[in-house]
Amino acid sequence: MNLSQKDWTSNQAENKASVILDVRTPEEYDSGHIVSAQLIDIRNPQGFMEGIAQLDKSKTYYVYCRSGARSAQACQLLKQQGITDCFNLLGGILDWSGETTI
Repeated sequence: MNLSQKDWTSNQAENKASVILDVRTPEEYDSGHIVSAQLIDIRNPQGFMEGIAQLDKSKTYYVYCRSGARSAQACQLLKQQGITDCFNLLGGILDWSGETTI
């Protein structure tokens, strides 16, 4: 499901057991990412599939990338792996106005 930043952040804040996933490249991640985000690079298909196979299927995942395209694809792949609660950040980190860290 695609969510605006307002809905994405408020839903994520309400769900303390949720996980934020950054699906950009390591270089993009290192240039700045949302606080407490875990990196699983979708451009590394084997590593991405191995990474999501290890995720807890009972948790809720909030996924983002640069603009929202890769994270939308990532949400589809998560759902194919049995992770039903995943939310895509519309506009990605380009439209993010919240806190980031390096």
